[in-house]
Amino acid sequence: MAATADGPSMNVEMRTELDPHLANRLRVVRAERDLSQGELAHLVGVSRQTISSIETGQYCPSAVLAFRLAHELGVPVDRLFWLEGGT
Repeated sequence: MAATADGPSMNVEMRTELDPHLANRLRVVRAERDLSQGELAHLVGVSRQTISSIETGQYCPSAVLAFRLAHELGVPVDRLFWLEGGT
């Protein structure tokens, strides 16, 4: 659905530079461990597409998944994910 003159429709997410979002360095840490997206996905029980979507910022993982990823990669969760933007 498209935005209307009265504002955005209910199904359109409009993000501004001031809105906080979850940034990540999953791709970098995964590559440092020489793991493919598929291998990491198998370790944490999700699809390769989910890993790809997290790495590109198209999908925000649950807290449980974020901790699983951090555990499997051997890093603190805040090394993988952090809030960016906002006040």
